[in-house]
Amino acid sequence: MKGTWTRFAVRHYWLVIILWVVLIGATLPLAATVTKHLTTNGFEGPHSQVRWATNTLSTIHPPPGPQPFLIENLSQSRSAQVGRALTIPASAFHRVAHHDTLFMPPKTLTMSQSNALKSRLKTHGAQISSTGQLSIGKMVTHDASQTLATSGVVAMPVLAVLLLTVFGSVAAISLPLIIALAGSEIALAAVSIISRHMQLSVFLTDIVSFLALGVGVDYALFISTRFRQNLDDGKPVMEAVVDAMSHAGRSVLYSGVAVALAVATLMFGSDAYWRGLAVGGAVAIFAVLLATHTLMPAIMAAFNQRLHWGRIRRPDFHLWTRLSRFVTRRPVWAILIALAVLVPFARLAPQIRMSTPANLATMLPRTNPLRLAVEKQQALEGSGSIAPIAVVVRYPTAIKDLSSWQRVDRLTRHLETLPNVAAVASPTNLHVPLAELAMVSQHPGLAPAPLKHGLQNFLTPHDPRLVVVYVTAKTGPNNPSTSRLVGRIDRHLPHWVPAGTRAAAGGLVPVLRSFNLLTQSRIPWIVASALMVALVVLTAATRSIVQALLGVVFDALVGLATAGFMVFVDHHQLFGLERQPLDSSITPLIFVLLFGLSMDYEVILLHRMQERLIGGVEPRQAVQQGLATTGAMITGAGLIMVVVFLALLISPLQVMKTLGIGLSFAVLADTWVVRSLLVPSTTALLNRWGFWPWKPKPVAQGGLQES
Repeated sequence: MKGTWTRFAVRHYWLVIILWVVLIGATLPLAATVTKHLTTNGFEGPHSQVRWATNTLSTIHPPPGPQPFLIENLSQSRSAQVGRALTIPASAFHRVAHHDTLFMPPKTLTMSQSNALKSRLKTHGAQISSTGQLSIGKMVTHDASQTLATSGVVAMPVLAVLLLTVFGSVAAISLPLIIALAGSEIALAAVSIISRHMQLSVFLTDIVSFLALGVGVDYALFISTRFRQNLDDGKPVMEAVVDAMSHAGRSVLYSGVAVALAVATLMFGSDAYWRGLAVGGAVAIFAVLLATHTLMPAIMAAFNQRLHWGRIRRPDFHLWTRLSRFVTRRPVWAILIALAVLVPFARLAPQIRMSTPANLATMLPRTNPLRLAVEKQQALEGSGSIAPIAVVVRYPTAIKDLSSWQRVDRLTRHLETLPNVAAVASPTNLHVPLAELAMVSQHPGLAPAPLKHGLQNFLTPHDPRLVVVYVTAKTGPNNPSTSRLVGRIDRHLPHWVPAGTRAAAGGLVPVLRSFNLLTQSRIPWIVASALMVALVVLTAATRSIVQALLGVVFDALVGLATAGFMVFVDHHQLFGLERQPLDSSITPLIFVLLFGLSMDYEVILLHRMQERLIGGVEPRQAVQQGLATTGAMITGAGLIMVVVFLALLISPLQVMKTLGIGLSFAVLADTWVVRSLLVPSTTALLNRWGFWPWKPKPVAQGGLQES
């Protein structure tokens, strides 16, 4: 049965291609609406207290009030002149950078005045931007998505040259694009169905396209290279395709399963964000594998010899022949060189720090006007003013009588005694006697308009048992002291409220604190699971425990070196980065993708060595020939990935630059150091024990086969 589907696809290639076109056309509406059921949140645990508090907080709808906003393209004096016409004092306008001004509305300003000011400023050519954390968060998300969408376009000139050099012909370049597009479209359609039954994050759409392009290039390169080599050897198309799928296709299948399972380990993150990346990434890989093993044989058969069209002559410097001789004849030296590159960085790994910032403005460049505006707001109103901590409390009974308002007041006083608290906004701090609050609660129609307006910030008519108290910290949202304050609030709340009461801290700072703590606690599980996946898949692919163990050790070493390299970049502020912790939302992704993608190159290299051993070649010669024939292909595929990753440096966001730099170093270290030096040198040094317990077995015809 071996090669049955491949033979069918070659004989009926037009039928297979048409079926794929129909499949893509039928699933296109699903892929186009993939974001319909995805969430833009999902950074908190699905059943956590902070999620309950944050979701409950959204049910309270305080009356809209004037918010600080940034005025650009209009001088401070001109802005103040416009404000005077509305009786707004010039002191409300504060310079933040050059001719930009930040308007900080005083508490006495009405919403109508704020709207009128914005309208008049716009007529004078001013650009108005909200400085709220929600608006900045939307900007960060938009910039991140835009970077992922355009990075490939920006890298296209270099990518085109590199693809042409690696694939060797113009026609061959179309293969990875076809596979990547087909795979990503099917993946998005599948995710669209899955998201109707499971909460997933919208961020998965970017990782689907990102991974589909990356592995699509790799898999198409490995298989098409083998196919064209077979054609050059004079094999007919049928035999050339079957051989390519039997060998390179088999290697791709194992490596694809490894990548998909490695990405799926992000499910240990538990929340919708990591679950979205895990499901989206795994589905993308399986979709690309489906396209690779069904559509690609048909396309290769359709292209036939035309796959050589636009072929270029590539200079052969015999680099890999020379390097393969060196690592097999001087394996100890090759190992020492590799360790000399990786170990110094690996020693820095314990210094790595991770945290997703709660002050979202710090994700923007230092010179960004919005970031400068937020810093000005903090200087004027206090560091913690931009993201108050919302303490959400639901009492067993309605808050109507004097005793219930006394409970709210006691809670307020307890919160005020906590260290690092600058202010507490509570309905009992409205300078109204508690007895009057009780009377107003029982007879809302008797409440004066100002009091009724003020209570709307803390209460909701939909649930008379619910009250929200806002705590402003002395320190900024990113400061560890603010995170510790949230922890103290959550620890003390059960002792400060009566039995049967549910209470928790919600809002931006508690949500991202929860996300950071959860991610840090789950990283060991994620990394251990990825390494276990590598161990199992390598054992299944090579039937060698020795190679599987070596693969896991080398992957771990590259992972540590990558972490250390990011620490080195952070300490020296290279590539325009500033000193700040690595973002928790992308750091685990770097390591998981490293463990998964390294399987591509490992399986291809080891399978080529085993082919030579099966052919009767001595172990060291098999290692030499395996590296000599795959070195250029593996490092070329790695360089293609690096070009795509480095294109992320166009982003103004440090988080995207960090992702690009981390993945680029990981792939370069894996392809040029581990696969080119460590794996072949240790295998050559171990000689016949290098693939234990697997060994080639002689057959009657005088050849060898796998045992």
